[in-house]
Amino acid sequence: MSGLLIICSTPIGNLSDVSPRLREALECASIVFAEDTRRTAKLITALGIEATLCSYFVGNERRRAPEMTKLLAAGETVALVTDAGTPSVSDPGAAAIQVAVETGSKVTVIPGPSAVTAALSISGFDGDRFVFEGFLPRKGRARRERLEALEAEQRTVVIFLSPHRVNLDLRDLSEFLGVERQTLVARELTKLHEEVWRGTLGEAAEHWSATGRGEFTVVIAGAYPLEPDLTGAVADARTAIASGERPSDAVRRVALESGVSRRELYEQVIGTN
Repeated sequence: MSGLLIICSTPIGNLSDVSPRLREALECASIVFAEDTRRTAKLITALGIEATLCSYFVGNERRRAPEMTKLLAAGETVALVTDAGTPSVSDPGAAAIQVAVETGSKVTVIPGPSAVTAALSISGFDGDRFVFEGFLPRKGRARRERLEALEAEQRTVVIFLSPHRVNLDLRDLSEFLGVERQTLVARELTKLHEEVWRGTLGEAAEHWSATGRGEFTVVIAGAYPLEPDLTGAVADARTAIASGERPSDAVRRVALESGVSRRELYEQVIGTN
């Protein structure tokens, strides 16, 4: 007998966003694993239902695995919620899904509110292709490498900011991605004090100069594609040929690495030899 794991999206601020399916899932589940049982208890109370709650957060996922395995193996229905939004998206959840897969249980989802898509939808930036970066690494090499990678990212970027680091994050994003990059800063989406701010990253760093309060979601327009450097590609190809590489191989490789037209590079390098 296989069980059922229900990944439940919960409101990111406004309780009116609760769907009938979410209410039914929380009421019918044998147990609800919750990132913060106190916060989920308030949701349960607001819905006027009863549910058995069990804590499930980043620090105790492994410790809860045997209990979740036992429940699912017995054919029980288990619901998983996080504080707001969808589990597994910058929140605990992936480990629970692995447990369900290993026990041969079914995994389903109650879709719902998401700060990522909510902010993206009102940004006015290209939503056909985007990348979600979660929270930036706090410091060190990992932080620098992430910021450097985002500098040339041509897709729209969505990032979560900690209210305690909002100014530092915006200043670093401005430094690496450029002060003129267009951005939207959404604070407390769907809540009473919702605020949506638009401008450049440079202006954002100045506007949010103090520690913020609430949840921040930032949407940044993608970088403009860089024009291929034909002059540099020609020099690289000629250097490779002078070092003994076959001309056709050198042109093919350099064209692929630089993004320049292979035909144009061929004419510039081999056509003039």
